[in-house]
Amino acid sequence: MNLDKLFEALMYAVPSLITGGVAYYLFDNYFKDQQNTRRWLLQRENQKHSMPLRLQAYERLALFLERISPAKLLIRVAPLNDDKVDYQHLLIHHIEQEYEHNMTQQIYITDECWTMVLTAKNTIIQNIRKTTLDESVKNADELREKILSNMLDGNSASALALSYLKTEVTEVLG
Repeated sequence: MNLDKLFEALMYAVPSLITGGVAYYLFDNYFKDQQNTRRWLLQRENQKHSMPLRLQAYERLALFLERISPAKLLIRVAPLNDDKVDYQHLLIHHIEQEYEHNMTQQIYITDECWTMVLTAKNTIIQNIRKTTLDESVKNADELREKILSNMLDGNSASALALSYLKTEVTEVLG
């Protein structure tokens, strides 16, 4: 008799447990799907707001690279006197000033792109310093000419970084 009641209780309990398990599984999947949908919508909304900021950062860094390009920098920044060392300091000061004005843009771009921008800046500064140390360069005007002739011999670091920047913008817009 006890065995019959136990069997009868199992007959009622097993279908209830199965129904409860299926309901739990369905509700769990439903809530996970809803959460993923909300997360996707939030991400899409954030992307709508962040994309213009990222593009603006790329634009500002492109302008930075153009402004520190030796050809444009030497035209824009004229020597104050004939001393080549003073002119070197003036050029480097202008590059550093441009850099400080744009350094916050690194939070909107990839680390690789920022490294390229930083490398371009440092390479241009090093080239200016190296050219200033050249014994054949006697004054600021000769320094300008030598920097420009060195730039014509190879690709400018700013041009290479700008090319990388353009490639990355294409991928972002992709």
